[in-house]
Amino acid sequence: MSSQQRLILTIPPSLEDDLVDYLLSLEAVGGFTSYPVHGHGENRQLSIAEQVTGRQKRVQFELILPSDKLEAVLAGLREQVGSDTFYWHQDVNGSGHL
Repeated sequence: MSSQQRLILTIPPSLEDDLVDYLLSLEAVGGFTSYPVHGHGENRQLSIAEQVTGRQKRVQFELILPSDKLEAVLAGLREQVGSDTFYWHQDVNGSGHL
């Protein structure tokens, strides 16, 4: 069984189309999930409305990919999608379709 990683990305809504196009172009990515979320915390680059409400609109993506492809995917993300992307990854102990 090959080692896999769960990659989670949060981005501003303005980068959503670029990220979807990038992920769909990757052979290592068989699919992904995205949904709207709100970021809380660091008050960097918040609009006045976001400062008042204490949250920033973001879009979160989750995908599973082979561990040996993670660094290449992140490098391409930096080059092709842009900045203001927060990510983290976790080991996946199993996945599949039932």
